[in-house]
Amino acid sequence: MSNETTFVAYVGTYTNGESKGIYRLSLNPKEATIQNLQVAAEIEGPTYLTLSSTNSHLYAVGKEGEQGGVVAYSINEDHSLTELNRQLSVGSSPCHVQLNEKDDLLFSANYHKGQADVYPILSDGSLQPSYSTVTHEGHGPNEARQEKAHAHFAGLTPDGKYVTVVDLGTDTIALYKLRNQTLELHKEMSVKPGSGPRHIRFSNDGKFAYVNAELSSELIVFSYDSEQGLLEEIQTVSTLPEGFTGENTGGAIHLSKNGRFIYASNRGHDSIAHFTIDEHTGKVKRNAITSTGGEHPRDFTIDPSGRYLLAANRDTSNIVLFNINDQTGSLTSANVQVKAPNPVCVKFLHQ
Repeated sequence: MSNETTFVAYVGTYTNGESKGIYRLSLNPKEATIQNLQVAAEIEGPTYLTLSSTNSHLYAVGKEGEQGGVVAYSINEDHSLTELNRQLSVGSSPCHVQLNEKDDLLFSANYHKGQADVYPILSDGSLQPSYSTVTHEGHGPNEARQEKAHAHFAGLTPDGKYVTVVDLGTDTIALYKLRNQTLELHKEMSVKPGSGPRHIRFSNDGKFAYVNAELSSELIVFSYDSEQGLLEEIQTVSTLPEGFTGENTGGAIHLSKNGRFIYASNRGHDSIAHFTIDEHTGKVKRNAITSTGGEHPRDFTIDPSGRYLLAANRDTSNIVLFNINDQTGSLTSANVQVKAPNPVCVKFLHQ
């Protein structure tokens, strides 16, 4: 659904400002330009998105009045969106959604409710009501941010054996087995108290995992034992420069397309830290920290060619384009940006 000269992406946003909902844009990788930003669907609070493997459907978190939940769209040939249905319930909407490989299950994490859900998907792409819900309990030492459980990520491990739920409020990473679409706790690992784990990414070979700690601004490295379903912490590295004393929270983490580098965003320092991964040990070395050209880079993405990184700066309402050096992973500004109201995440159609 993208041609040879452009890649199409969708942008999730906060709609408590000027945003009308989900936007779409085009990236021309040959000319390094971002074009055609426009509204793809009007909806309240579509802060996080995920796309089906066939580029036929898009799923978003969403709100409607006092209800929150998930929304299904079909993606049309002209890249416009047609809503299929919504699954909403009383309370706050989730903060993260991810599909399984077959595109027949949607996993969501709800920060405010401290829970994860499994939504079955019908053959036409529409969402069934949540089939399984797990609600975390507990708290962490940060009284302002960890007064209760705050699930922030839910998605499958690369081997498909477990659903990983990362909880910022309890400083835990839980692995659940999925039996008949029902979540059953397999193992729960704790990280440093007060660190506030947010998102997880696995190495391309599936042997290592990387978690960004929102409250401590750190990247935590784990080895992953697929047979036992076990994450073992092996390294912790700061995402901030030495001597920085300002306020900061970790935002997002993503791997480079070649799997040799990993990036983590800082909100407050307003930057992206760039690390090289040792393919044998999984450990990382921080190479550089690059300004995102805006404020509060809540998320960012790497384009399908692997040549560009797009940083979504929520508070300055701009998406900034960076060149990625394929050999070193370093970021340099492409001197290109587009105004987008309160962007959160950017998701490209699959190539």
